[in-house]
Amino acid sequence: MSHAEVWNWERQDWPEFRYDRIKVDPLEAEFLRRAGEFIGAVKHVGDDDKQRLTVDLISEEALNTSEIEGEILNRESLQSSIRRNFGLATDNRRIPPAEQGISEMRVDLYRNFDVPLSDGLLFRWHQMLMNGRRDLRDVGRYRTGSSPMQIVSGPLHEPRVHFEAPPAARMQIEMSRFINWFNQSAPVGKSPLAPLTRAGIAHLYFVTIHPFDDGNGRIARALAEKAISQCLGQPALIALSHVINGRRKAYYDALEHANKRNETTDWLEYFAHTIVEAQRSAQRMVDFLIAKMKFFDRFRGQFNERQEKVISRMFREGPGGFQGGLSAENYLRITGTSRATATRDLHDLVEKGAFVREGALKSTRYRLSIQKSTLTSG
Repeated sequence: MSHAEVWNWERQDWPEFRYDRIKVDPLEAEFLRRAGEFIGAVKHVGDDDKQRLTVDLISEEALNTSEIEGEILNRESLQSSIRRNFGLATDNRRIPPAEQGISEMRVDLYRNFDVPLSDGLLFRWHQMLMNGRRDLRDVGRYRTGSSPMQIVSGPLHEPRVHFEAPPAARMQIEMSRFINWFNQSAPVGKSPLAPLTRAGIAHLYFVTIHPFDDGNGRIARALAEKAISQCLGQPALIALSHVINGRRKAYYDALEHANKRNETTDWLEYFAHTIVEAQRSAQRMVDFLIAKMKFFDRFRGQFNERQEKVISRMFREGPGGFQGGLSAENYLRITGTSRATATRDLHDLVEKGAFVREGALKSTRYRLSIQKSTLTSG
């Protein structure tokens, strides 16, 4: 793309984002209704289980927000680090710097969602995210380099510029204005905005400025969650990054489309739909985790060590479970036991009502006996 076409921040109307409220309002109403249902569902969960839910949802988001940027983290290390940050019992494993950093940042977002935005808060988040990085000049401060900050793809000899951010010299002015807008648009601010509108603009506005050398996407998604949490008056716990990660191309296409002008209706519609889908996904995860807790309560002490190992592995697959169900071969691979013992174990699990058997002979598959109705609602 030639730079004959100007970016949104180069236009006269920057940063006056315009949008058609009529197109976003129905999604705002659906979001608030679903938020009420989610809060109601979580109220039925005991304190210990609520802690487990919170750790699972935060670690899932930490995993996905990093994966969107091409960084693959270890789920067990993330969960252990998040538990440690909450002061809960852990397995005392050594946590790698990347997992430790994103965990600290996500727990800080959860605990301090109502704290007004400031340079200091953003610098702290950035330092957490860049934990262990030695390749960046500017950590815990806005970028200072003279080279253009560009998002590019394609070969080196003919790169395609998807976006170019404002120069580093403008960072303090741009960020002062952004922080002021974010705080003024909060429910307690002078110009409050509806939750999805505020979250969508916050994300787009922040990534347009691109104030850091790295970590801008992760911080932008965290700011969207902070905006939503402030509007709800409690941590949102939505699966935003989980949904975006599943449809990364649509996310980057929507951002690229939005960075050329300041009429943002298309972007806000896309982002509002994404947040509502993120609510549905979080609700499915909550339903699944509640079903998991009920399952273990129902069968406590009834499984041998091999069965426990396989069932835990199946639950780790999440609401979707094993693709096509668990086979006897899966059971053999996970446990390393003999075929006769595996057959006996599987028969026992079906007899107890823990597994449901489907198919016959080599096509026989096993699924966990949990309520499917709660996992497919909404």
